[in-house]
Amino acid sequence: MIPFLDLQAAHQEIRAEISDAVARVIDSGWYVLGDEVATFEEEYAAFCNASHCISVANGLDALHLALRAMNVGIGDEVIVPSNTYIATWLAVSQCGATPVPVEPDPQTFNINPALVESAITYRTKVIIPVHLYGQSADMHSILQIAGRHNLRVLDDAAQAHGARYKGLRIGAIGDVTAWSFYPGKNLGALGDGGAITTNNATLADELRALRNYGSRKKYINDTLGWNSRLDAIQAAVLRVKLRHLEGWNSRRVAIAAGYLTELADSALTLPLVPSWSDPVWHLFVVRSSNRDALQQRLAASGIDTLIHYPVPPHRQKAYAGLGIENDAFPVANQMSDEVLSLPIGPHMTEHQLAHVVSSIKDCAR
Repeated sequence: MIPFLDLQAAHQEIRAEISDAVARVIDSGWYVLGDEVATFEEEYAAFCNASHCISVANGLDALHLALRAMNVGIGDEVIVPSNTYIATWLAVSQCGATPVPVEPDPQTFNINPALVESAITYRTKVIIPVHLYGQSADMHSILQIAGRHNLRVLDDAAQAHGARYKGLRIGAIGDVTAWSFYPGKNLGALGDGGAITTNNATLADELRALRNYGSRKKYINDTLGWNSRLDAIQAAVLRVKLRHLEGWNSRRVAIAAGYLTELADSALTLPLVPSWSDPVWHLFVVRSSNRDALQQRLAASGIDTLIHYPVPPHRQKAYAGLGIENDAFPVANQMSDEVLSLPIGPHMTEHQLAHVVSSIKDCAR
């Protein structure tokens, strides 16, 4: 079997470091927020070239609280991609606002800036580009549009730890960047976790209060807040993994390069990497008009694949209330029928890569 992602191999590689970090937290007697969390926030902010990092309980909370800090509420609209994980939309809905979908560029899978402006109304408050699959969205074009309309940009980087746009690391290019540390991410905890990075000190101060019951000082509550705090054990684990992230991302880049080279003449549609993007390949997503048959044949060869994502948000029952027709977003619909995520990860071997490639080529015969 070739697993889609081998998490056990990653943890075996750094098992001793993780054990030492967890023991340090246990011995400290401080398990929520505290010095361990504060140190991780400093280290991750520095990694992202951002002035502030505010850790939270998960990636959805990172998006939701970032929108709250920007005063998004009932009656507002937020531009979102039609092709994304539903959490991007849910964060908007949790604020009482309305997600307004925009189709992706079919070559990069990311939101198409050329279509964003026509979706803006007087109710629009924020644009959320998603750096999908680990490749940066076209931030310059989106920021220009936001500037013309006095909007803010919250980029969803849940899959893009370490990715760069025009040489700049994702994390402080927009107004706010939201992160997930779900275990399967490039930088993943041993449980759930999330964070927000920003250069805006006012937003950072508001976010620190919002994640902690609306409190800046114990028992003094300045606003209606939430309980969304990263625990110290997860922070300690993330500190260890952050030291390995660049190396692990480099291994992913090498696997992706192998796919791009060896599958260049195949019947698959491969992802396009624009000149301004340095992806970290959280996922390697191809497109096939015979996706389901291909997935079944790869499974028969012992190769685990996944579909990201089989049902677009606008076709989910949860969003039936928006009244969006199923065929309203044909690009997102086509992607949901064609995309297939091939195995990739820092511990995938060259032998495993060769087996996946040869199996795909065998399927075309």
